[in-house]
Amino acid sequence: MNILCFGDSNTYGYKPDRTGRFDESIRWTGLLQKKLGPDYHIIEEGLCGRTTVFQDELREGRRGLDLIGVTVEMQTPVDLMILMLGTNDCKTRYGASATVIARGLDQVIRKARKSSPTPFDILVISPIHLGKGVGEPDFDPEFNSDSEAVSRNLAAEYRKVALQNHAAFLNAADFASPSVTDREHLDEAGHAALADAVYRRISLMYDALSDVI
Repeated sequence: MNILCFGDSNTYGYKPDRTGRFDESIRWTGLLQKKLGPDYHIIEEGLCGRTTVFQDELREGRRGLDLIGVTVEMQTPVDLMILMLGTNDCKTRYGASATVIARGLDQVIRKARKSSPTPFDILVISPIHLGKGVGEPDFDPEFNSDSEAVSRNLAAEYRKVALQNHAAFLNAADFASPSVTDREHLDEAGHAALADAVYRRISLMYDALSDVI
């Protein structure tokens, strides 16, 4: 079974201390692979700065909508797509509400399905919240207090989009929080908690896993 994980820096495994990328044994995707076993293949497609539909004027290729189609084609056959985007959409430069961001997510889902020669399941993950003060000096000035509020409102809107698209849903903020180091990215404990939550959610989607829970 092929599971495509399409997301941003928290799928990529960016370290909160800005020293690079967590290795496979720490990233939630790597931990999920270990939990699922050899009959499941995790395909990691995490990219720092990726949004749903917004163009980052400072970095190329960050619109998820631009890349999801070719990604699905390249990784065919896909049995399950796990989609976790939205944190970067909360940046002040975009000025987007949670409702608008959710509309972007909906576009990404629709394009993904249209680009695949075969049908596949989708698990929508609403990302962890931005931490209080994430936009303060020495943290990430691309965000502010409004960004924090928008990130907290994503889950309710994402749940609606998942329902409309007959997709499963998980709110990552119910299980993991941003690190105290940068108030934005998962630390080791956060990756472990998210991996557990995703594994349990997948187990509810597929009877084949029910015996291992």
